Amino acid sequence: MGKEGFLSPKAIGNRIKAKGLQKLRWYCQMCQKQCRDENGFKCHCMSESHQRQLLLASEDPNKIMDNFSQEFKNDFIELIKRRFGTKRVQNNIVYNEYINDREHVHMNSTQWETLTEFTKWLGKEGFCKVDETPKGWYIQYIDRDPETIRRQEELERKKKQDLDDQERSAKFIEEQVRRGQGGREPEVREYHYFTFNLAKGSCSSADGPSKASVALGPSALKAAGSVKRKDVPSTSEAKEKKKKSALDEIMEMEEQKKRSVRADHWLHPGIVIKVVTKRLGEKYHKKKGVVKEVLDKYTAVVKMIDSGDKLKLDQSHLETVIPAPGKRVLVLNGVYRDTEALLDSIDERKFSATLTLDSGRMKGRRVDGIAYEDFSKMA
Repeated sequence: MGKEGFLSPKAIGNRIKAKGLQKLRWYCQMCQKQCRDENGFKCHCMSESHQRQLLLASEDPNKIMDNFSQEFKNDFIELIKRRFGTKRVQNNIVYNEYINDREHVHMNSTQWETLTEFTKWLGKEGFCKVDETPKGWYIQYIDRDPETIRRQEELERKKKQDLDDQERSAKFIEEQVRRGQGGREPEVREYHYFTFNLAKGSCSSADGPSKASVALGPSALKAAGSVKRKDVPSTSEAKEKKKKSALDEIMEMEEQKKRSVRADHWLHPGIVIKVVTKRLGEKYHKKKGVVKEVLDKYTAVVKMIDSGDKLKLDQSHLETVIPAPGKRVLVLNGVYRDTEALLDSIDERKFSATLTLDSGRMKGRRVDGIAYEDFSKMA
């Protein structure tokens, strides 16, 4: 006979089974008891403790359901806030992490019948931002903590102040450049060039031979040297050129500072993309399309090139298209975001490319190391 008691194989197996999640239909929320099979659940429903709980619940069933709904909502939102913060995440991922706790409140005891219904309720009540995609429902927690709101307002105020300072400095620089270029006309200097015939001792001007020959001595060479030195630009002109180049550098630095923040979205109307998800079938997998419209930064209306069908897709189901060298592309992220460029070359080892900017103040600049996902072919 086998061992009896706590260390018997059957007892060990029962404890292992009890650790994991069991079927939801054999769970009693009122008693918070999980049964292992249908027979156990039936026996529990006939037990005296379960009958007492039913009598208590029958006095005010709406209050019991409201309590379970409130507890479920609080635990779910607390998980989003603690685990994901204000990131955009799929609702199924959050729910799967929530039910890992064996003591969680089950949804069948709340006022919501499905997870989709609960997700819509969160968006309606203003707890989260919700949006529907072909991949499913996505939620994003809205942090309404007064301290967080105060920090965000301070950051926005500082960012606005920096932009105002940049705009003022840019206007000042432009005004100085305009005054420097448009306030005066370039000076016109006349130079007379002389040719010398040392053998004959005569001099003639560039306009024609002189009427009278003049004997020249050694002082004539010094005079000619002084005339040639007039061709050298003055130090004020050289300083003006250096000053203009410094202004150009400042303007370029300001432009780069405005574009230095990377974003987590890259969709843009008018670019060519490729569908990478397999959920739409082989008809659209690895097929190219053109972005016609961008919705809420992360979703795009795409018109397929082959079939002409219009699809609403999330950016996680798409990827950029790298054209042949010499074609026009659009920079989608980074310092040069929203700038048109020409593709010069591709570095397959570093998964990057070299572009020549074709719009904006830095037009003509050659930029190296632009990653594949930061630019795409233009339609």
